[in-house]
Amino acid sequence: MALITPLALGLALSVAQGLDMQRPESYRPPGLVLLEERTIPYGKEVTGIYAIRPAEDIPQGKRLKLWQEKVNDVKVRNETVRCDQASPARITSTGSQLLMLELNPGGAVGPHNRLSHLVWWAACFPDQAGKDPNSLQAIARKLGFSGMLIEREHLLPGNAR
Repeated sequence: MALITPLALGLALSVAQGLDMQRPESYRPPGLVLLEERTIPYGKEVTGIYAIRPAEDIPQGKRLKLWQEKVNDVKVRNETVRCDQASPARITSTGSQLLMLELNPGGAVGPHNRLSHLVWWAACFPDQAGKDPNSLQAIARKLGFSGMLIEREHLLPGNAR
């Protein structure tokens, strides 16, 4: 009589249910808005947001889940964005601390702040989701953003969400 290990049982159940343990895209949540998809060796990296809802305690704020998919890994983070003209921001986590990023919609976007702007635009103005933030300067001006705010990062002590 053969023994069935918990791992083998779990694998058998996932195969029986039609889940592919080697394909993270098979786990994508409903309503995922793709922000960026890059082909890398051995597969793709995908970033998206979902479960976007108002942040009741933050005026013009939104809460969301950030989906970061790699070839053999998926990370999901709870995030908050502020969509107001005076202090647009993204609040995320480093894994051990909270990180508050003050943003400048309509300003210059580079590799260091691209993800923050992609998340912010998709959450605050869903019709702009997935567009290159550098191409949205004119739209930002029409929406009342000056493009002249100073971007800052603040590491906040305490437990990350």
